[in-house]
Order: sequence, then C-alpha cells, then structure tokens
Amino acid sequence: MHYYSLGKNSPNVDFRTAAITGQAPDKGLYFPSNIPKFTAAQIERFKTLDKASLAFEVMKPYVGGTIEDASLKEICAQTINFDFPLVPITENILSLELFHGPTLAFKDVGARFMSRCLGYFSKEKKANDRNSNLTKSTEDNTTTNPTTVLVATSGDTGGAVANGFLGVEGVNVIILYPKGKVSPIQELQLTTCGQNITALEVEGSFDDCQAIVKEAFMDFDLNEQYNLTSANSINVARWLPQQLYYFFAWQQWVAKYQDAQGNYPPINIVVPSGNFGNICAGMMAKASGLPLGHFIAACNANDVVTRYLSTEKYEIHKAIATVSNAMDVGNPSNFVRILEILENNFPSLTKALSSYSIDDTITKATIARVYKTNNYTLDPHGAVAFAAAEIYLANLEKANRGSNAQYNTNSYSAIILETAHPVKFPEVVEEAIGQTIAIPDSVKFLLDKKKVSTALAANYAAFKTWMKERK
Repeated sequence: MHYYSLGKNSPNVDFRTAAITGQAPDKGLYFPSNIPKFTAAQIERFKTLDKASLAFEVMKPYVGGTIEDASLKEICAQTINFDFPLVPITENILSLELFHGPTLAFKDVGARFMSRCLGYFSKEKKANDRNSNLTKSTEDNTTTNPTTVLVATSGDTGGAVANGFLGVEGVNVIILYPKGKVSPIQELQLTTCGQNITALEVEGSFDDCQAIVKEAFMDFDLNEQYNLTSANSINVARWLPQQLYYFFAWQQWVAKYQDAQGNYPPINIVVPSGNFGNICAGMMAKASGLPLGHFIAACNANDVVTRYLSTEKYEIHKAIATVSNAMDVGNPSNFVRILEILENNFPSLTKALSSYSIDDTITKATIARVYKTNNYTLDPHGAVAFAAAEIYLANLEKANRGSNAQYNTNSYSAIILETAHPVKFPEVVEEAIGQTIAIPDSVKFLLDKKKVSTALAANYAAFKTWMKERK
C-alpha cells in the first residue's frame, strides 16, 4: 500500500512516511493508492469477530507492512479497548455512542491509533540509529530531534491527542485552540497534561488555528528543526482508523435486525460533520465493501457542503460560531477525500451523500424534546445529527410512500453518531433539559487541575516567533 498526494505533485510514500509527515510537500492530503476490497466471505466472517481482531484486519492493508503484525495487533487492541454501544432513541433512530473512551469523544480512536503508530516508528528509528552508530566514532554521533505533533482543535481533537500522546517517548505535542470557543471540560483536557503536551490559546477561530498549522507544514526551516507532523484528520493515521466504529455499528445492526435468510434493512448513517474526516472514514469503509446504506452529513450554520450538494458551487465562508462548536469549520479539509472516493463525479456524490443544515435554535429545541420524550440526553452535535435524521427519514418515507417496503418500518431507520459526551457542553445541554449533568468519574480529576496555556495572536508570524523563542 502506498499513498499519493491529492495535490498530484508529490512522490508516493508508504504509511510510515505519510503518518510521520502528515501532509504531502505539495500541500495535498495523502490518499491510499487503492481502497482495500473485502470479499463477501470476509464480510460474513466480520459479523462475529471480536473488536480487536476486526480492527487488525481492517487496518492491516492500510499499514502495508510498515508495522509488523504482532505490534499492529497490540496497537489495534489498545485503540479500541472501550465500548461502542448502539442505543435506541426512538423506534427509527439509534445512537452509536462514541464517547466511552478516555476523553469522552469519538476522536479517541484516531488519536490512540496514531499515537501508538508514531511511538512504534520513533522506537524503530531510535533502534536503527543506535545500530548505525555502532559503526561510527563517538564524535560522529548525532542527536535525533523528536517528532513534533502540531494540531489545531475545535475542542475534542485536542483532548484526545493530548491523552493519546501523553508520555509517548520521542514525540512532543503542540495544540492550538480558539480562545473562548471550547467548553470548560474540553479546555481542561487539553491544557492540564504537562509533560510533552503544550497548549496555545489562539485569539481567533478554529479556521485560524488550522491555517497556522497548514502554513507551518509548508515552512521548510521549521520542519527541519522540529520534524513536524499533524494529528488532525488530515493525517492518515488519525483519519483511517475512524472506519472501525462503522464496522462495530454494522456488527450490532446485523445482530439486531438480520432475519433467517441473512437479510437486514439498509443502514443509513447520519454524521455530525465539521472537517468531514469522520464521515469520509465511513464512506471509505463502505467503498471497501462494508454493507452500509446512505450517508447524511449533518451540518450546523457552517454549511459549505450542504450548499455545494444543492448548487454544485463550492463557496468557502468564514467559520460561524455555534453551540455545536466542534463543527464550526468554514473550509472542511477532508471533503476533497470524499470527492476522490467518488472519483470527483458529482452525480455519484449526490447519490451517496445528502446534507442538511441545522441552526442553533433547532439544535437546542431538539436536545430538550428528545430528553423529555425519549429520556435520552443528546450533546449539541448529536442533536444536529438527530434533527437531520428526522428530516432525511421523513423525506425518504415520503418519496417511497405507496411502495411495498420489504422491511416495513425498519426500512426507514437511521443511526446517528453521538460523538461526544453531553458533559462537555454543560451550558447548552443543562439549559435545554433543565437538569445538571453528572460528571463522569473518568474526568472528575480534571476539576482540581489548573489550566496552563500560552496566548497567541491568530497569525502565522506570531506562531513562528513563539516556536523560535521556544527553541
């Protein structure tokens, strides 16, 4: 397996190089040279595999031999060693809860996989350097700079990356986050780690943070000094393992709905979408043979893709602040990968993907209504997905009214991805439900910690100056 740049002007690389460098020299995102295709027999076997074995089989083709099997199996097992329950909310809408990991967010999967891959590569390089130096004189020995992971976050990425990389030998992490635009728990998760984790509080939006990170990767001098790589979903080691929970959701769906003949209703999936890495991973899983149905991108006011699917005009706007802040992205990086999966064919795209934009008023009303009616607490991003799912299913049923649906009610069902625990958004959720959210034991320790961050202007010059002074 090799990876090519979607900029089409950089040499192909292996998984190791793509993971370490993050982005191609021509500023393009890396994409696998071929999408692995699972056979019908493999898919059938996947129905009953344990999570760790399934994760290994899904990820092995993408790693392409750059990590030996025993280590990859251990990496996969550590990546997914928590629950991914599929929980009914209504008769037609189920929630895939992705917040049972250490930082209560779906990004734990990608961050844990990537951190362990980079840790493996760092140890491998250190061993190779040591063996090489055995043949050199002492004065010829050089010290290898550690890898520096540079990441922009709108909230959950920062905490997941900080947790995943904390204490990883040979790797330092610098997190840029927008001041005042992440929740209190999110901020504590990314600013209280210490050790090899540093947080920069940027006077701007997530797009400003992401622009700084992208420019840093194109700065030759800075890359020479710091061995920069990204832990955002532009990095294949962060993006690709997000396929795994779609496989886990499918396993649970089959167990719930499969009939005696092995048939089950289509799995329509609604994904709260900001930078579009999560939904893109699901569409990769489908392209590899996982029997998934239609994908729906649930967006907030930052609706560049929603508008594109309606008009075929891709118009980037400055990010708008909303209550579903992790989705406040005006220029989603990963959408270009979705286009690549579908061979840049617009009719194919509109057949595979729908999108709805949900405003803050509906988001908050949905949290209140679902809590009152169904006794289920949505976070703001899950609420955006739930509202979009209702629209999609109503439109689907209307379009098919009068036909004889093989699976009756279940034919008009959907899974929403509940991407973060509601406790991360207490102001919005508690006002909507009229209740205080209990803080999970796994994050209570954060409340006694003090935030440690460095203020930074929202421009690249300020960041580069800070990096030079830090050196």
